[in-house]
Amino acid sequence: MKSILTIAALAASALAIPSAAVAQRAPAAVVVVVDSDRIYRECNACRTAQTQLQSRVAALQTRQQTLANQLRPEGQAIQTAVQALNGRAPDAALRARAEAFQKKQDDANQELGRTQQNLQSIQANVLRQINQRMNPVINQVMTARGANLAVDTDATLAHSASINVTAEVLAGLNRALPSVSLTPLPAQQQQPQGR
Repeated sequence: MKSILTIAALAASALAIPSAAVAQRAPAAVVVVVDSDRIYRECNACRTAQTQLQSRVAALQTRQQTLANQLRPEGQAIQTAVQALNGRAPDAALRARAEAFQKKQDDANQELGRTQQNLQSIQANVLRQINQRMNPVINQVMTARGANLAVDTDATLAHSASINVTAEVLAGLNRALPSVSLTPLPAQQQQPQGR
């Protein structure tokens, strides 16, 4: 009798395992797609930030050209003086001029480098701000559509236009993010070069 009860208990537990496994299966995927490139190009805050960043890049290029124009005549004069020596060693005055010129050139390169790093940090901060607001908007659109997965259009081979929610996300982001701050990333969030 005890063995019959044990067999019955094992049979009952064997029947319970498949139903537990069915209960643990993931739900079917309900997918929406978002064109993030379009979002970054077309959102109102994105356009404004892009215009301002382009203005700053143009200012950097102008400054680079100005510094080059200031340094070029002096560099050419030093080069002409060195060539006139026909291989002889330069005197102390020419060496001092060359060293002073090199310092000016180094200072100009450092200034331009700092400005470029600042622009890269600002751009990274703009993207961070956009993503911080865009992700909750995507989640809201997913919930409204009954979706449990959002995929960027760049990650799809093909998709139906009916699951593309880019316009809804764009409209939501425009409401959630009227503008972005064009300031560098906070120091602790800056990435080292090369990553």
